Amino acid sequence: MHSATSHAASEDAGKLVLRGALGILILLHGISKVIGGPAFITGLVTKVGLPAAFGYLVYIGEILAPLLILLGVWTRAGALVIAINMLVAVMLVHTEQLFQIGKTGGYELELQAIYLCAAIAVALLGAGRYSIGGLAGKWN
Repeated sequence: MHSATSHAASEDAGKLVLRGALGILILLHGISKVIGGPAFITGLVTKVGLPAAFGYLVYIGEILAPLLILLGVWTRAGALVIAINMLVAVMLVHTEQLFQIGKTGGYELELQAIYLCAAIAVALLGAGRYSIGGLAGKWN
């Protein structure tokens, strides 16, 4: 029988793994966009009638938000930003694939779906004790 303390530690370790996976994987997308420059994203947003400046918000969703999640500071807010970022990405780039099955039988947008679901889970669960913000912060 596990004590309440070991159960809480196990839950917090699970939160850390989830935060780490989501934060690192989204951050890699952001680093790629920094290296490649904003032209691709600003081109996408202007194509749908939005100002080019709107495209720079991707850096918040793919650089700042994952760093917040990894550090465990304003974790829930960072996760919500990533969830919104994923919804916008699907609307801008992947709407044709929304209801498609891929060639190997999986959902065509499974990567985007898992990022979205992981972000929602982190937003609901918070950072846990293994974070800079600790358990006390309202947005952790």
